[in-house]
Amino acid sequence: MTFSASGRVFRLVGVWLFLATFFGLGGCTHDVSDLRSWIAYQRSLKGKPLPPLPIIKTFETFKYEDQRLRDPFSPAPSEKVPSSGQHHGHSPNRNRPRQPLEMFPLDSLKMVGTIGRASHMQALIEDPDGVIHRVVANEYMGQNYGRVIAVGADHVDLIELVSDDNGGWIKHPASIALTLE
Repeated sequence: MTFSASGRVFRLVGVWLFLATFFGLGGCTHDVSDLRSWIAYQRSLKGKPLPPLPIIKTFETFKYEDQRLRDPFSPAPSEKVPSSGQHHGHSPNRNRPRQPLEMFPLDSLKMVGTIGRASHMQALIEDPDGVIHRVVANEYMGQNYGRVIAVGADHVDLIELVSDDNGGWIKHPASIALTLE
Protein backbone atom coordinates (compact mmCIF):
# COMPACT_ATOMS: atom_id res chain seq x y z
CA MET A 1 0.00 0.00 0.00
CA THR A 2 1.46 3.38 -0.93
CA PHE A 3 1.34 6.59 1.02
CA SER A 4 -1.55 8.01 -1.00
CA ALA A 5 -3.60 4.82 -0.62
CA SER A 6 -3.12 4.75 3.16
CA GLY A 7 -4.11 8.42 3.35
CA ARG A 8 -7.37 7.62 1.55
CA VAL A 9 -8.07 4.82 4.03
CA PHE A 10 -7.55 7.14 7.01
CA ARG A 11 -9.75 9.81 5.40
CA LEU A 12 -12.50 7.25 4.72
CA VAL A 13 -12.37 5.96 8.33
CA GLY A 14 -12.52 9.54 9.62
CA VAL A 15 -15.62 10.27 7.52
CA TRP A 16 -17.35 7.13 8.82
CA LEU A 17 -16.56 8.04 12.44
CA PHE A 18 -17.92 11.54 11.94
CA LEU A 19 -21.15 10.25 10.39
CA ALA A 20 -21.63 7.60 13.12
CA THR A 21 -21.13 10.22 15.83
CA PHE A 22 -23.46 12.70 14.11
CA PHE A 23 -26.31 10.23 13.71
CA GLY A 24 -25.71 8.69 17.14
CA LEU A 25 -26.05 12.05 18.83
CA GLY A 26 -28.98 12.99 16.63
CA GLY A 27 -31.17 10.73 18.75
CA CYS A 28 -30.49 12.86 21.83
CA THR A 29 -33.19 15.48 22.28
CA HIS A 30 -33.53 18.39 24.57
CA ASP A 31 -37.00 17.27 25.67
CA VAL A 32 -36.57 15.56 29.04
CA SER A 33 -40.07 16.18 30.33
CA ASP A 34 -40.80 12.47 30.70
CA LEU A 35 -37.67 12.06 32.85
CA ARG A 36 -38.67 15.01 35.02
CA SER A 37 -42.18 13.64 35.53
CA TRP A 38 -40.80 10.20 36.57
CA ILE A 39 -38.47 11.84 39.11
CA ALA A 40 -41.37 13.89 40.53
CA TYR A 41 -43.48 10.74 40.82
CA GLN A 42 -40.72 8.84 42.63
CA ARG A 43 -40.24 11.71 45.07
CA SER A 44 -43.96 11.79 45.87
CA LEU A 45 -43.96 8.12 46.93
CA LYS A 46 -43.63 7.49 50.66
CA GLY A 47 -40.80 5.22 51.74
CA LYS A 48 -40.94 2.55 54.41
CA PRO A 49 -40.84 3.95 57.93
CA LEU A 50 -37.49 3.61 59.64
CA PRO A 51 -37.37 1.31 62.66
CA PRO A 52 -37.02 3.09 66.00
CA LEU A 53 -33.55 3.48 67.42
CA PRO A 54 -32.59 0.82 69.95
CA ILE A 55 -32.71 1.78 73.59
CA ILE A 56 -29.22 2.10 74.98
CA LYS A 57 -28.88 0.46 78.36
CA THR A 58 -27.08 2.42 81.00
CA PHE A 59 -24.66 0.42 83.08
CA GLU A 60 -23.83 0.85 86.70
CA THR A 61 -20.35 2.18 87.23
CA PHE A 62 -18.13 0.16 89.48
CA LYS A 63 -15.33 1.72 91.43
CA TYR A 64 -12.54 -0.72 92.21
CA GLU A 65 -11.20 0.05 95.66
CA ASP A 66 -9.17 -3.08 96.41
CA GLN A 67 -5.78 -1.93 95.13
CA ARG A 68 -4.26 -2.79 98.50
CA LEU A 69 -5.11 -6.50 98.04
CA ARG A 70 -2.92 -9.09 96.35
CA ASP A 71 -2.57 -8.97 92.55
CA PRO A 72 -4.70 -11.86 91.24
CA PHE A 73 -2.14 -12.64 88.55
CA SER A 74 0.81 -13.19 90.86
CA PRO A 75 1.21 -16.30 93.03
CA ALA A 76 -0.09 -16.14 96.56
CA PRO A 77 2.53 -15.95 99.33
CA SER A 78 1.58 -19.47 100.41
CA GLU A 79 2.27 -20.75 96.86
CA LYS A 80 5.71 -19.18 96.59
CA VAL A 81 8.62 -21.46 97.28
CA PRO A 82 11.69 -19.66 98.54
CA SER A 83 14.29 -19.64 95.80
CA SER A 84 17.37 -21.12 97.39
CA GLY A 85 19.05 -22.02 94.12
CA GLN A 86 17.96 -25.65 94.52
CA HIS A 87 16.09 -27.25 91.67
CA HIS A 88 14.78 -30.22 93.62
CA GLY A 89 16.90 -32.60 91.54
CA HIS A 90 15.14 -31.75 88.27
CA SER A 91 17.22 -29.56 86.01
CA PRO A 92 18.24 -29.92 82.38
CA ASN A 93 21.79 -30.91 81.55
CA ARG A 94 22.92 -27.85 79.65
CA ASN A 95 26.39 -29.30 79.02
CA ARG A 96 25.24 -32.12 76.74
CA PRO A 97 25.13 -31.52 72.98
CA ARG A 98 21.67 -30.67 71.69
CA GLN A 99 20.03 -33.24 69.43
CA PRO A 100 18.42 -32.35 66.08
CA LEU A 101 14.80 -32.79 67.20
CA GLU A 102 15.27 -30.34 70.09
CA MET A 103 15.07 -27.46 67.60
CA PHE A 104 11.34 -28.04 67.03
CA PRO A 105 8.31 -27.64 69.30
CA LEU A 106 6.92 -31.01 70.35
CA ASP A 107 3.54 -30.37 68.73
CA SER A 108 5.20 -29.88 65.32
CA LEU A 109 6.75 -33.37 65.36
CA LYS A 110 4.84 -36.37 63.98
CA MET A 111 5.36 -40.06 64.62
CA VAL A 112 5.07 -41.79 61.25
CA GLY A 113 6.11 -45.36 62.13
CA THR A 114 8.38 -47.73 64.03
CA ILE A 115 11.26 -50.05 63.26
CA GLY A 116 12.42 -53.02 65.29
CA ARG A 117 11.03 -55.36 67.90
CA ALA A 118 9.46 -54.66 71.26
CA SER A 119 12.71 -54.53 73.27
CA HIS A 120 14.66 -52.54 70.63
CA MET A 121 11.87 -50.41 69.15
CA GLN A 122 12.84 -47.25 67.24
CA ALA A 123 10.28 -44.55 66.46
CA LEU A 124 10.29 -42.74 63.13
CA ILE A 125 9.66 -39.05 63.81
CA GLU A 126 9.06 -36.51 61.03
CA ASP A 127 10.13 -32.93 61.68
CA PRO A 128 8.38 -29.88 60.11
CA ASP A 129 10.95 -29.86 57.28
CA GLY A 130 9.85 -33.37 56.26
CA VAL A 131 13.02 -35.13 57.48
CA ILE A 132 12.50 -38.52 59.17
CA HIS A 133 14.57 -39.21 62.33
CA ARG A 134 15.05 -42.49 64.23
CA VAL A 135 14.43 -42.06 67.96
CA VAL A 136 15.14 -44.50 70.78
CA ALA A 137 14.77 -44.30 74.56
CA ASN A 138 16.93 -41.72 76.38
CA GLU A 139 17.18 -39.42 73.36
CA TYR A 140 15.85 -35.88 73.49
CA MET A 141 13.22 -34.08 71.42
CA GLY A 142 11.13 -30.92 71.69
CA GLN A 143 12.13 -27.53 73.05
CA ASN A 144 11.44 -28.35 76.72
CA TYR A 145 14.25 -30.85 77.24
CA GLY A 146 11.92 -33.76 76.47
CA ARG A 147 13.66 -37.11 77.15
CA VAL A 148 12.18 -40.19 75.51
CA ILE A 149 11.34 -42.74 78.21
CA ALA A 150 9.52 -45.34 76.09
CA VAL A 151 8.87 -46.17 72.46
CA GLY A 152 5.71 -48.15 71.76
CA ALA A 153 4.27 -49.46 68.52
CA ASP A 154 1.90 -46.50 68.25
CA HIS A 155 3.34 -43.81 70.56
CA VAL A 156 6.45 -42.25 72.09
CA ASP A 157 6.39 -41.28 75.77
CA LEU A 158 8.53 -38.39 77.03
CA ILE A 159 9.23 -36.46 80.20
CA GLU A 160 9.71 -32.73 79.61
CA LEU A 161 11.33 -30.32 82.06
CA VAL A 162 9.30 -27.12 82.22
CA SER A 163 10.57 -24.07 84.11
CA ASP A 164 8.41 -22.85 86.96
CA ASP A 165 8.25 -19.25 88.19
CA ASN A 166 10.58 -19.91 91.12
CA GLY A 167 13.68 -20.93 89.19
CA GLY A 168 12.94 -24.63 89.51
CA TRP A 169 11.90 -27.28 87.02
CA ILE A 170 8.77 -29.39 86.84
CA LYS A 171 8.60 -32.80 85.18
CA HIS A 172 5.78 -32.86 82.65
CA PRO A 173 4.76 -36.11 80.90
CA ALA A 174 4.11 -35.86 77.17
CA SER A 175 3.39 -38.24 74.33
CA ILE A 176 3.43 -38.31 70.54
CA ALA A 177 0.96 -40.69 68.92
CA LEU A 178 1.32 -42.41 65.59
CA THR A 179 -0.38 -40.40 62.84
CA LEU A 180 -2.23 -42.41 60.25
CA GLU A 181 -2.48 -40.56 56.95
